[in-house]
Formats: sequence, C-alpha cells, structure tokens
Amino acid sequence: MRQYSPDLTPPWKKPKPVPEVLAEPGLVVEEPGTGFCGAVIRCEAGTVTLEDRFGKHRVFPLEPRGFLLEGRVVTLVRPASGPVRPTRTASGSVAVPGARARVARAGRIYVEGRHDAELVEKVWGDDLRIEGVVVEYLEGIDDLPSIVGAFAPGPDARLGVLVDHLVLGTKEWRIAEAVTSDHALVVGHPYIDIWQAVKPSSLGIAEWPRVPHGQNWKTGVCRALGWPENTGAAWQGILGRVRSYKDLEPELLGRVEELIDFVTAGGDVGLR
Repeated sequence: MRQYSPDLTPPWKKPKPVPEVLAEPGLVVEEPGTGFCGAVIRCEAGTVTLEDRFGKHRVFPLEPRGFLLEGRVVTLVRPASGPVRPTRTASGSVAVPGARARVARAGRIYVEGRHDAELVEKVWGDDLRIEGVVVEYLEGIDDLPSIVGAFAPGPDARLGVLVDHLVLGTKEWRIAEAVTSDHALVVGHPYIDIWQAVKPSSLGIAEWPRVPHGQNWKTGVCRALGWPENTGAAWQGILGRVRSYKDLEPELLGRVEELIDFVTAGGDVGLR
C-alpha cells in the first residue's frame, strides 16, 4: 500500500525541488499568480515587496515555489541580514555597488547650456559614468548643423543632442531639422528653458509664471516669483531642490533616456 505524506500528497506526485534564491535588492522576478513583474525593493519576515517599471509596488508572501526568475520557478529566501533596501540612483535605476566608471565612449550627448548639463549630471550622472557617456554643453544651438558636422558622428561615435523648446515651427525646430546625419539624434522638450522641466511642486510654487514676450524669461521668472534677480543664484536654488527623477517633468525624462539609449546601444535616427 502506498504511503501518503502528512499533507496527503502522494509521494510519487511531490514537486521537484526548485532553487532557493536570495531576495536581494534589484532582483527582478515575476509572481505567476498575478503576472506582476518587478524588482525586489524590500524583504521582511514572510513578505517581499516588488516594484514594477511604472513605480507600482506590490507585496507578496514568501511562499515556496512562489516566483519565476527568468522563466524558472524559484523560492525566494530572505537574506540573513534582514530587511533589504536597495540604493537607487537619482534617475531611479538600481545602483551598482562598487561599479567603476567606464572609459568614455567616442559618442557624446550635447545639451544647450550649463544649466542643462548640471541638471542631467545631477539626475543621470551615475548612469552616465557606468555607460561611459560624456555630456557637453554648447551655449546655444544656432550653429548646431556645423557643430554636428565638425563632430562627424559615425557608427562607433553616435551623437545625441538635447534641445530646449523644440516645438514644431519654432526656430529651434528649423535648426534641428537641418541635422541630417544618420548617426545623430536630436530630441527636445517643449519648455522655454530647462528650469521649467523641474516640477513646480518640487519648488513649492503652484506653477511657473508666464513671462511677457520680449522679456528675458529667467529674469521675468525671478521678478514674478519675488526672487532676487540673480539668475545664477536662482538656478542653484532650483537645482538644490532636485533630488531625483521624481522632481522632473516626464517630457524631459523620456528624452534624456532616449539619448542615452541611442548613444550606448543605437536606435532609430532623425529628429523627434
């Protein structure tokens, strides 16, 4: 007579053992019951919290055979050190402890001005160093076609350009359209200046003020907000309130990520 285990599972039908995997921060798994896929951000007694690529969090029980790792069934195990909380870069990516900066690529990302470069460095700097991407600023884009020509982008030296106020029909749009290299990608955001790409809520204001046409935009903003008319000091105050990608508008986030992808891994070319 065949014997049954205490849980009444016939011994010949017991599931095969599966690997046990430490629920380390950044580990990407799928919970098959719901199809939720995300990175481990916290593991506590009996539960694990996952975050998907949209920033949504879900908590699941740490059950045997409870997750899929690269399509394989695994059992997640709480690390011996207790709760785990990953360190993330300002761009939202999982930090790589001990990672060294990669030797700079031949490719580059150009931005219009110093403020643009400082903002990109603050939010994406860790990612850029790991990828070996250098960001340089141009002090305007009036001569962009000749600048791109002098850079001579090629398959192994792609060039990405971030343009302020890239709106159909504007001067910036016409200049960007003149860039025709297959190995250069020009993208832009709709804001008059990179200042506007910082969310007003992060600065404690309701909205960015409207500045009458013909006035210097940055000076007009300082006047409207009651700030001293020192645009350099105003920018440092704005930059100091930016802690991560969450403080920036999506229209900028997507464009910078697009340029990084293009310079490091290729992609569609042209004007966007």
